[in-house]
Amino acid sequence: MKKRISLLLVMVMSLAMMLTGCSSSNSASSNASSGSSSSNSDDEFRVGMECGYAPFNWTQSDDSNGGVKIQGNDEYAGGYDVQIAQKIADGLGKKLVIVKTEWDGLVPAVQSGKIDAIIAGMSPTAERKKTIDFTDVYYTSDLVMVVKKGGKYENATKLSDFKGATITGQLNTFHYTVIDQIEGAKKDTAMDNFPAMRVALESGKIDGYVSERPEGVSATAANDNFAMVEFDKGQGFKTSAEDTAIAVGLAKDSPLKDKINKILAGISEDERKDLMDQAIKNQPASK
Repeated sequence: MKKRISLLLVMVMSLAMMLTGCSSSNSASSNASSGSSSSNSDDEFRVGMECGYAPFNWTQSDDSNGGVKIQGNDEYAGGYDVQIAQKIADGLGKKLVIVKTEWDGLVPAVQSGKIDAIIAGMSPTAERKKTIDFTDVYYTSDLVMVVKKGGKYENATKLSDFKGATITGQLNTFHYTVIDQIEGAKKDTAMDNFPAMRVALESGKIDGYVSERPEGVSATAANDNFAMVEFDKGQGFKTSAEDTAIAVGLAKDSPLKDKINKILAGISEDERKDLMDQAIKNQPASK
């Protein structure tokens, strides 16, 4: 009986040692894998954008004109924001990774560390500065209205010309809030993105949508049925400098801020203009 108990005890101890060895091996393997993942992350500059706000950013089928593959997707991102992001990534000595993200998800994504930066035509408003940091401005633009060519509002020159019009803007942007400045206009439900607003305008659901000049140029270049209204001086939307400026969004106290500002300072105004002109020229017609 004692021999059987002793034998059983030896077997139990041996089994325990084997399980301990496997656990240590798996732990070491897991740690090694985790270390490898962290190393790869350190070599990447992960940028969030909608990939649907031409000419700032859009989706395309290949890497033409500097397109960058979208993470977890067979498609590529192109546009002004992508070119700025590439210059920043090069300056940081990192590989650019584009993470396609819905507009409302951009701020949470940079706060959580899912992405390193937001480069998506985002304005550094006072409200956003409460939750994230911004770099210096990398583009400045004016607000315009995109309408139907040949329609009632094509020749508008001032906000009051849109009295009675059905107008919208993108959800959670100042574009939507400034519609309140148009007396007598019908403020339609905000939309998630610009492709959706273009479809609504084409179908006649709305009479116009608020945008920035580059997107307005992009929209009219992509669709012959659209026209862009640029207001006479002093007759357009009242905005602050921060509303029409565009900067890189970062997590609070990000160590990247000073580095990115230094890289942005090295991009001349002429080069920025050229990049935007090329983005407008290269945008896919359907975007």
